[in-house]
Amino acid sequence: MGKYISNYDELPIPNKKIYDLVQEQTNGSVKAFAEIIGVSQQVLDRIFKIDSRNGKYPSVSEKIKVGLKEKFGIDEIWLLTDEKSNTPKSENEASPIDEPIILRVPLVSQYAQAGYLCGYADAAYMATLPTIPYIVDHEAQGHYVAFEVKGDSMNDGTEDAILEGDRLLCREIMPHLWADSRLHFRKWDFVIVHSEGILVKRIIDHDVENHTITIHSLNSMYPDKIINLADVKQIFNVIELQRPRRR
Repeated sequence: MGKYISNYDELPIPNKKIYDLVQEQTNGSVKAFAEIIGVSQQVLDRIFKIDSRNGKYPSVSEKIKVGLKEKFGIDEIWLLTDEKSNTPKSENEASPIDEPIILRVPLVSQYAQAGYLCGYADAAYMATLPTIPYIVDHEAQGHYVAFEVKGDSMNDGTEDAILEGDRLLCREIMPHLWADSRLHFRKWDFVIVHSEGILVKRIIDHDVENHTITIHSLNSMYPDKIINLADVKQIFNVIELQRPRRR
């Protein structure tokens, strides 16, 4: 068996792009992503390890390429470059514009958050929530909810700030991915549906053995806090932010 990568930048371009997709789609779970594209965990896992026989990363197998094409419309040219089409076009040739994919997502407003804590698992309640559209570049995989931000705990006055009234497009991380394995928290901000309220935070530590996470606010007035995952109902990655125009 080869060793796991010690440096993301070491990966070849195709392997790196697939690694990014694993982070984006399944929060870093190679097993879950392998199931989505129809290959074994071992087949996918090996492209992220150095082959001890030659000291190189294995190339992406045909099985993986087929799965990526079927599930995400990704072709080999995209894996090697930033192009998404296999057909070269002349400078003057017109290119068709793909129809945008509109994802309509339930919106949990500031005023609906108390109701969401009680009804998030009830399909009838979720159907009563208003929806808002988001344009996405590929067919969405997973469970998405939009949350309207309440409070100023993530406002530090920088470009990273999340302001009251911002709307966050969020994808749920399935509980088995954070109950038994460590969250990949360095890339994302999170919405945490806690028994005491809906929290928008950064996670700076995840203690799998003791089932706790440490949450962090950008606003220095709010101290870091350790919370027990037994009190957490849902965890979401923040995928996109919509901000109303302000003066």
